[in-house]
Amino acid sequence: MKCKLEKTENANEVKFEITIEAEKFEDAIKKVYFKSAKYFNIPGFRKGKAPMQIVEKYYGTEIFYEDAFNEIAGEALEEAVAENKVDIVSRPEVDIKQMEKGKDLIFTAVMQTKPEAELGKYKGIEIPKIEYNVSEDDINHELEHMQEHNSRLISIEDRPAENGDTVNIDFEGFVDGKAFDNGKAEDYDLELGSNTFIPGFEEQIVGMKIDEEKDIKVTFPEEYFEKNLAGKEATFKIKLHEIKKKELPKLDDEFAKDVSEFDTLQELKDDIKTKKEKQNKDKEKYETEEAVVKALCENVKVDIPSGMIETEVDRMIKDIENRLAYQGIKLDQYLKMVQKTKEDLRKEYEPQATEGIKSRLAIEAVIKAEKIEATEKEVEDKMKEMAKNYGKENDEEFLKNENVRNYIKEGIESEKAIDFLIKNAKIKK
Repeated sequence: MKCKLEKTENANEVKFEITIEAEKFEDAIKKVYFKSAKYFNIPGFRKGKAPMQIVEKYYGTEIFYEDAFNEIAGEALEEAVAENKVDIVSRPEVDIKQMEKGKDLIFTAVMQTKPEAELGKYKGIEIPKIEYNVSEDDINHELEHMQEHNSRLISIEDRPAENGDTVNIDFEGFVDGKAFDNGKAEDYDLELGSNTFIPGFEEQIVGMKIDEEKDIKVTFPEEYFEKNLAGKEATFKIKLHEIKKKELPKLDDEFAKDVSEFDTLQELKDDIKTKKEKQNKDKEKYETEEAVVKALCENVKVDIPSGMIETEVDRMIKDIENRLAYQGIKLDQYLKMVQKTKEDLRKEYEPQATEGIKSRLAIEAVIKAEKIEATEKEVEDKMKEMAKNYGKENDEEFLKNENVRNYIKEGIESEKAIDFLIKNAKIKK
C-alpha cells in the first residue's frame, strides 16, 4: 500500500491518496466472491456453484467491485491514519480514482482533524465565590418531605371535599354531547389541588359530598396533546364515592425512631444537616468547576470542524435514545410526542455540542501548556476502583484494556487541569 498525505485549503482538513496493489484488490474480489457465491443462480449451474469468471460474465465484471472496495479500503485508511499519526474527527469523504481488475486500486479520502485550542489568559481568571449554607428551613423542608412520605389517608364522612383531599370518583367526559375516547374512569383517586387534570376540573369537585353527582364544564387548553379536543368545551359527569384526608405524623422522637436509625428528633436533624452540607459541598465544587471552565473558554480561540460537532450530536442523540429505551419509548415515538423531527433535535443540540467540544479542547490546551500528567499509580488505582464498581476485579481483559486506561488517564488529567485553574483563579466574593 502507498499513501500520500496533504493538507487541503480548509483549516483542520487533510486528504489521503491511497494506492492498493492490484494483487490485493484481486484477493479482495475473490474473498467477496466466496462469501456471496451461494446467492447466485445462473442457468446451467447449481445455485452457488458457478465459477467466479462465469458470475462476472453473467452479471458484469464490476459485480464484486463495491464489496471488494469495502473489504479493504477501511483497513487501508485506518493503517494510513495510524502511520501518519493524524487525529481524525469526521467520517471520510471518499472519491474512487481507479477501480479496475488487474490495476491498482486508487482512492482519496478527505477528513477533518482535531484542532488545537489557542489559549488566552488562563491563570488568574476571575470566577465568583460559590457557597451554599444549610439553613433551618432546609432541614425543616426535608423533614416535611419525610412527613409526606410517611403520611396516611383517613376517611372523612362529616364534611364536603376540600382542596388537598383525595377523592374517589367516577367520571365521563362529553364534547358536543358525545363521549370521547379515554374520557371515562371508575373508582379514580384524585388529589384535589394536584393540577393533574385540565384547569377547572379539580376546583369544581371542591364542595361535593359523598354520593353526590354533578356535571362540570371545562375547556381543554389550546395546546392540549389530543388535537381533536384542543380548545373545546367539555362536560364531565361526576359521581363522588369517598373523601380522604392526608394525616401527617407528628414530628417527635417517635417519628425519628420510625423513619431512621436515630432515637431522637435532634439526632435526625443533625444527620440531615450533615448530609445537606455534603450535598452543598459537592454542588459548590461542581458549579465552581463549571464557572472556571466557562471563564477559560471566553479567552480561547478554536476553529471546531463541522464533523466534530456532528459526531458529538450523534453521541448526544444516542444517549437520549438509550434513556428513552430504558422507559420503553422509541425515539420516533418521542419525536412524534414533542412534535419535532430528528433534524430539529440535531439543530437544538448543536450549540450544546459546540460548547462541550470547546471546553474539552480548552482543557486539553491547559494540560499541554502546564505539562499535566496522570501517574501510573493514579491510573492503576482508578482502574481498580472502576473494576470494583463494575464487578470486574478479576477480569484481566478489562484491567489491561488500553481504551479504558486511556479514558481514565484523560479523565484524571482533566480533573488536575481544572483543579489547577481553580487554584490559580481570582475568586470574587
